[in-house]
Amino acid sequence: MMTCCSHCESADRLFDQRLAAADLRAYRRHGAEGTTKRLLEALQAEGISGMTLLDIGGGIGVIQHELKRLGVTEVTGVDASGAYLALARQEAGKQGYVADVRYLHGDFVALADQVEAADIVTLDRVVCCYPDMEALVSTAAAKTQRFLGLVYPRDGWWMKLGTGVLNGVSRLRGEAFRSFVYPTAAVERVVAGGGLRKIYHHDGPLWQVVVFGR
Repeated sequence: MMTCCSHCESADRLFDQRLAAADLRAYRRHGAEGTTKRLLEALQAEGISGMTLLDIGGGIGVIQHELKRLGVTEVTGVDASGAYLALARQEAGKQGYVADVRYLHGDFVALADQVEAADIVTLDRVVCCYPDMEALVSTAAAKTQRFLGLVYPRDGWWMKLGTGVLNGVSRLRGEAFRSFVYPTAAVERVVAGGGLRKIYHHDGPLWQVVVFGR
């Protein structure tokens, strides 16, 4: 069975410099899009100026960059991909706030003792990339002082089928990385166990966007 650590190592290989550069180019052209934009709008509606942010698996840092412009004061970015962290740092420097960001490379759950709690914690399309949902979500909830924002797959049959196909292709290619579709009720039960309640929920065709508050 793949461990969380080995899974994160496979994610570091998969989410490489080429993919990171393509994502950064897309962000510079179009800004935040899709479910990420919806999550940002839901958080902004709660009033987040002056708060701190912990962005887990944030890639090239779209949430970090956008919330910093909206008044977030300090940012911590944790990601299994070194290539994505490097470009997140590069973009933070371009936007003039790199001194306000702390970056950690690796498995968030394994690094949790090194990560301070934050007012806002975000996992944008990250739950689906981790083999131990309960450990990831409960640890994120424990670090949340005000708002926890999640974007993760709906648990309909079509998502399970699609994820199964993608994992089958990865297996044939010899890639170790896998994706996961967890039951919505199970995810929400873990979050509720961390003392948070749902304050926003949007279902799209594939993804759900949820904000929980303390």
